[in-house]
Amino acid sequence: MWLITIDPDKCQGDGECGDVCPVTILSVVEVGGKKITQVTGNADDCMGCSSCVATCTHEAITVVEM
Repeated sequence: MWLITIDPDKCQGDGECGDVCPVTILSVVEVGGKKITQVTGNADDCMGCSSCVATCTHEAITVVEM
């Protein structure tokens, strides 16, 4: 099982991380007038590939094994 954490202060909501996610569990949503990425799918589907981490140029995402 993997824990995906997205720092809303660093996230720019460009959606590139969601585009590379092989299980499509990340989406851009609007929260308080700001677009950010959140886990909108089943987090248990995460494979821990960290492609989202590698793609995020803002260093807003971490993926750790639980």
